[in-house]
Amino acid sequence: MTRALLDRALIEEATKKSGLVWVRGPGAAARALWHVWHEGAACVIGDGPGEQPLPGLADGVSAEVTVRSKDKGGRLVSWTARVVELPSGSERWTATVAELKGKRLNAPDGEAMTGRWARECRVLRLEPTGTTAPLPDGSLAEAPLPTPATTRHPVPAGLPRLLFKKRKRRG
Repeated sequence: MTRALLDRALIEEATKKSGLVWVRGPGAAARALWHVWHEGAACVIGDGPGEQPLPGLADGVSAEVTVRSKDKGGRLVSWTARVVELPSGSERWTATVAELKGKRLNAPDGEAMTGRWARECRVLRLEPTGTTAPLPDGSLAEAPLPTPATTRHPVPAGLPRLLFKKRKRRG
């Protein structure tokens, strides 16, 4: 009984303090997701235009959540979550979205984002099941996921000179 309470407290405190968690759904790679801790669960929004993807996360499935340290970035705890999708417009959805709205950075539509979320996105609760995974012995580093993001042009020829001049002036 005491061990379960300690695990629950560790999950809650670590997840509250970390603005980013790594979530692995069934059959999907782990993804970094921003979240907010609300009413005993990590809540995420995504799968809409301009929002984070939520691959493999569906209502009723289990997911593995890994929480990192906010200051050093190291793994603090990994826990199993039950995924619950909140129906758009419900009382719980409204309360959760109010919390998420305060943490959403650089929203393209400002105050209108909650309407867009209701139409086009999914709000998920990652509810701890109470089980924590032991920390691994080695690194679990993976290759980065493919992305269309690229550098469009080579570095301008004058850039190194500009950077070098600034260093000289400071010294």
